[in-house]
This record gives sequence, structure tokens and C-alpha cells, in this order.
Amino acid sequence: MTDTVLVDLADGVLTLTLNRPDKLNSFNEAMHLALRAGFQRAHDDAEVRAVLLTGTGRGFSAGQDLGDRDPRKGGPAPDLGATLETFYNPTLRLIRSLEKPVICAVNGVAAGAGANIALACDIVLAAQSARFIQAFAKIGLVPDAGGSWSLTRILGEPRAKALALTAQPVSAQQAADWGLIWQAVADDALMDQARALALSLASGPTRGLGLTKRLIQAAATNSLDEQLDMERDCQREAGRSRDYAEGVTAFLEKRPAVFRGE
Repeated sequence: MTDTVLVDLADGVLTLTLNRPDKLNSFNEAMHLALRAGFQRAHDDAEVRAVLLTGTGRGFSAGQDLGDRDPRKGGPAPDLGATLETFYNPTLRLIRSLEKPVICAVNGVAAGAGANIALACDIVLAAQSARFIQAFAKIGLVPDAGGSWSLTRILGEPRAKALALTAQPVSAQQAADWGLIWQAVADDALMDQARALALSLASGPTRGLGLTKRLIQAAATNSLDEQLDMERDCQREAGRSRDYAEGVTAFLEKRPAVFRGE
């Protein structure tokens, strides 16, 4: 893994920090591959019980680095669909399918695919100075990295269309008020709050939290009957976990539970 993404694992929290601050953490090939490797590690490593994603410098991510796609250099038009299929889409699928909590701390501007990668995470906190921008319309593109999907499901069609068609920035507070993110917090408190939340989730019943994520993500497309059946199956699985046994035992013994993610 390259230093385009800084990686740290401590107390069950895998912290992934986008690290191209001179480019507002815009994505090049190396950063794509490094971030994907980080989320693959979260899938594969039982020591990882929560992920915290953030960025260095004054921005979270400006999306794709356009520097190597300057049309003034000539040559054939780029195949941006191949870029999505090769780089963005595998990472988005890893984030959504990871049955462990993913927290995103948006430390500054989140634009284009950078905004939509943040929105793919489970719980998003943003600094008050942060802005979310669906910048695609400014360069003749469509929302990607799951943006057309997440914006519509979170905000509904009218607001999703307005943000995508106008590229109007949304402040962190407005995003929180609309339910686009979880919380807007003071800039100097962002990382402390995000780390505290990540540590709390990492010490929780990981299997049950993962199954909860699975259920909520399925609810938008399931019928009630399908969701009831899925709840039944997930509850059966959770009820066989060691964490469930520990939770009940701790409740009966009137002590804090010590979950091990098993």
C-alpha cells in the first residue's frame, strides 16, 4: 500500500486517511488501489471491527484527479466507464458489503466522487466548514461512485435532481438538517468525535452490527414480507453469536458487556 492512503489499526479501528493534500486528496490510480486494499483488509482481518475514513489537509476529497485527462493534450476521448468499473465501483461495493461499521469524518470539501464515497459510508460526520458538491454538471458528466443512487434514496428525487443538475454546494449543517449526513460538528472537534464513535462501535457486538447494516441496506428494495423474513434469518444468526450470550449474561449480572466481535 502506498502513502497516498495512510493506514493505522488500533483498538479494533482501522483508520484510512486519504493523503494527497496538495491535490485536495483527488484520486489517482495509486490512491484508488490503496483505498481498495484498505477496505479489503477490513473484510479479511478479524482484528478490524470498525473503519474510520478521513482525509489530510483542508479537504476530504475533490474526486477524480483530472490532471492526467487534459483534453488539450489531444488523443482519443477517455473511457470513463472503464475508470468506474476498474477503480470506483469495486471500492464502493467493498464499503457497502462490509459487515462492520464504516465512519467517515469529512474534514473539508467533498466534491464529485469524493462526496459520494463519503455518502457510501454508514455514519458520516462533517466539520462545519465542510461542503458537499455534486460537481459533475460543471464538467459535463453524470454523478458516479454511487451518487445517483445514494442521493435519490437519502434525499428523494427533487433534491437529488437539484443538487446534481446545479452543482450547488451544500454546507455541512444543511447536509445534517436534510439527513444527508449524521452530524455537523465544530472543525476542531471533528476527529475527536469521529474517533470516539469509531472506538465505541469497535467495542460493540460486531456480528450484530454487521447484520443490522445488512438489513437496513436491503429495506429500500424489499417488500415487508421479504424484510420480515430477512429479520428472522439475521436474528437467528445473531442469536447464535457469542456476543449475544455475553450481552444477555452481562445484563443479568448487571455489569458492562465485553464484546469480542464473535
